[in-house]
Amino acid sequence: MTTPRTAAAVALSAAFLDGPWTTAAALAGRGAEALDVTPRRLRATARAVLDAYRTPPRDRPRELAAFVQALPSYERLWRRGRPPQVRRHATPTVAMAPMRWQVPPIDSMADLASWADLSAAHLDWYADVRSLERSVPAVLRHYDRTWSYNRPGRVRLLEQPRPRLKALQRRLLHEVLDQVPAHDAAHGFVAGRSIRTFAAPHAGRDVVIHLDLSAFFATISAGRVFGVFRSIGYAEPVAHCLTGLSTTVLPLADRRLAPPALRDDDVDPRRRLLEHLARPHLPQGSPTSPALANLVAYRLDTRLAGLARAADATYTRYADDLALSLHGPDAPRRARRLVDTVRAVVREEGFRVNDAKTRIATRDQRQLLCGVVVNDHPGVLRAERDALRALLHNCRLHGPESQNRNGHNDFRAHLLGRIAWVTSVDSAQGARLRAQFDHIAGW
Repeated sequence: MTTPRTAAAVALSAAFLDGPWTTAAALAGRGAEALDVTPRRLRATARAVLDAYRTPPRDRPRELAAFVQALPSYERLWRRGRPPQVRRHATPTVAMAPMRWQVPPIDSMADLASWADLSAAHLDWYADVRSLERSVPAVLRHYDRTWSYNRPGRVRLLEQPRPRLKALQRRLLHEVLDQVPAHDAAHGFVAGRSIRTFAAPHAGRDVVIHLDLSAFFATISAGRVFGVFRSIGYAEPVAHCLTGLSTTVLPLADRRLAPPALRDDDVDPRRRLLEHLARPHLPQGSPTSPALANLVAYRLDTRLAGLARAADATYTRYADDLALSLHGPDAPRRARRLVDTVRAVVREEGFRVNDAKTRIATRDQRQLLCGVVVNDHPGVLRAERDALRALLHNCRLHGPESQNRNGHNDFRAHLLGRIAWVTSVDSAQGARLRAQFDHIAGW
């Protein structure tokens, strides 16, 4: 509930912004028109605002209101004389901060609605800044949700936006988020980078460390997403709406459908996942989530890259997979210390390491990063490559339908996807597998 002091601070800040940013007398005069007080009583507050903000903060009116409310001079308005009363609420022009990247200039909510080709009411509905998704009937929801287990057997949730919202998110991704560079250490969902570029820096190293971040997307709150859009330059109201377009909250009905933990060790991770999903978060399945996650993790990447340099190590990240590697006779001992420090940095940055998936592998062990073997050079597991070669051979001899034992709806696309994965790691091996595929009759 908004208190009188908060309401008066919002009205006073709006009055300050609603005109030339020149002298304390000018700001105090506009403030006196908004609040039932004399300009003299507002001059100290106006001077403090001008000292703190050399230019009008038109992109962050809420920040200005909070700053005003925290000032001792504003507090004195309530302790001396008659308390202020709001009698006029100005509507100053809201504008972007100076743009650092080539993103669409969207100054106001009206501009955002125009950019999205939506009415203001429809934009408000799709943005869902009030988290109505939590309780509306299924037919009115913006996401389709599917519970499953990942390979280790932990509960996971896929949240896929419905077509209209998905189209909006794709446009937001291509026109805005793709224009903002991720950290050099980030290799997942970044143009020109791949699983191979993630793994290659660690090939031939004495020790390779792999760590996994738990519930990566769900951990990223709406507040952190809002911070990304603010850093791009969008004004607070616009950033707030863009955050609503990019985040969601788990409906109560879908929460009840969450499958049970399969093992005792998975009970706490399941509970933490549900806690994150109950609050506005990045949905796993949205086109904008990987790019936003990379930008949210920029500070994490910066700190871990700096830590790696200090430890004479190498660091890369692919989505929620962290990789570090070291060289030298004392690398195993240094690796153990490094893991402890990485875990602490990850925690300080608002994430959590999944200790069950942490691996420290020396040269005489298989060094594996996201399915890529890096002992000597990046390569696909031999067993996986041989199994795919045998499958393609049998498809050629007996026909592809006889080999579709798992009932894939599009078996051809499934095989091409597996071949593309091998190609992304080892182009020569991928070319040989593709040649086998091209000899399958009927395809």
